[in-house]
Amino acid sequence: MKALAFKQTHRAATLAIATAASLVLAGCGGMPSNRSLYSVHQPVVERANYTFDVNTGAGGLNYSEQSRLAGWFEAMDLRYGDRLSIDDPLRSSSTRAAVEVVASRYGVMVSDNAPTTAGFVNAGTARVIITRTTASVPGCPDWSAKSDVNLANATSTNYGCATNSNLAAMISDPEDLVHGSSNVGNTVVMSASKAIVTYREKKATGAENLKKTGTEN
Repeated sequence: MKALAFKQTHRAATLAIATAASLVLAGCGGMPSNRSLYSVHQPVVERANYTFDVNTGAGGLNYSEQSRLAGWFEAMDLRYGDRLSIDDPLRSSSTRAAVEVVASRYGVMVSDNAPTTAGFVNAGTARVIITRTTASVPGCPDWSAKSDVNLANATSTNYGCATNSNLAAMISDPEDLVHGSSNVGNTVVMSASKAIVTYREKKATGAENLKKTGTEN
């Protein structure tokens, strides 16, 4: 009887140890493994092309086609960061000028090179292309870690999600995340310093020939 009781107790203890070990290993399975200070969640830039075909003529685009194009720009919410280009088999300067007039209302310039799109553009029509890039951080937020145990002294699985997601949401031109900005900002600097230069070069009030006012006795 004592031997049987000892075997049962030993079996129960072994089972309890094995269960506890499996629970610990299960918790370790969700532990973070990134031991650097670089986030594994980085912004991903995606690019998409949107097309709109317009009828062209000898003078470029007539008023109705310009109105259709403006309506499409409005529906697409054409904005800074979008790339606008024209696929015109005739390479008509009048068509390009007409598109540029409509696009200038939205502060967007027409690029020289058009990307390849599906389908064929017939003569007498032109394809206006909006190339739009978006930035996002896939997999964020990441709370995949199932345990607070951190034996590897690693960063959290969610580390970097807030910063990089905010960066992706706030940047005006997502392509700057890929190759940086090519704009040196000369115009911006000149505009910002104009008020300072005017303030510094303005003569003091007392240096001007002020009109004498007052009462005489």
